[in-house]
Amino acid sequence: MTQLLQVLIIGVPILLAITLHEAAHGFVALRFGDDTALKMGRVTLNPLKHIDPIGTVLIPGLLLLSGSGFLFGYAKPVPVNFSRLNNPRRDMILVAAAGPGTNLLLALISAMLLKIMFVAFIPTPFDQVEPSFLAQIIVKSLNYSIFINVLLALFNMLPIPPLDGGRVFVGLLPPRLAAPLANVEPYGIFLLLAIIFLIPVLSQAMGYPINVFNQFLLPIVNSVVNFIMTLFGF
Repeated sequence: MTQLLQVLIIGVPILLAITLHEAAHGFVALRFGDDTALKMGRVTLNPLKHIDPIGTVLIPGLLLLSGSGFLFGYAKPVPVNFSRLNNPRRDMILVAAAGPGTNLLLALISAMLLKIMFVAFIPTPFDQVEPSFLAQIIVKSLNYSIFINVLLALFNMLPIPPLDGGRVFVGLLPPRLAAPLANVEPYGIFLLLAIIFLIPVLSQAMGYPINVFNQFLLPIVNSVVNFIMTLFGF
């Protein structure tokens, strides 16, 4: 299987995952009174409106082509003016949770479609017939879709602003705890980059390797993926 085909098999689920994730933020914000995203053309399922050339295309593409075991990327954040929401504290939680919630729903839908594929289009071993090339491609893409959507949901729920989990925690915590966490937001992306890239490199050099992604997040992602697959009889 060529690298280009592999990129497409993984790229399509990634594109759908980030597009629907970001669109969900905009739709829910509009539902609760903030039309900022609508005015900026971001309440849409058009992926071109949500793609960041570097974060959505260049970085994931290079990681995939390089054969890296780690996949990282991001889309353009949907603008939300939380002060314009009907109930800013409550609605901020709902707007933030809409993205990860959409990804979990996509993971479940992908598992359901995968089950349909196996029932309708994948021959059993007793048939002694190879599944069609197209069926194999769809199955691979759906498997990636399950993993990618669960990963995106759980990664975004890390309690670090500006990730969705950070904003959910800001909305749930009492004000005296929420304010310091909210103040982290301007520096949150640098904190994330340090956790993902800098700490593993430095800790490896010191002889005590620490990889938050591989050691902590990935096992949880795999557990959720296994639960979904078991739910659908795999």
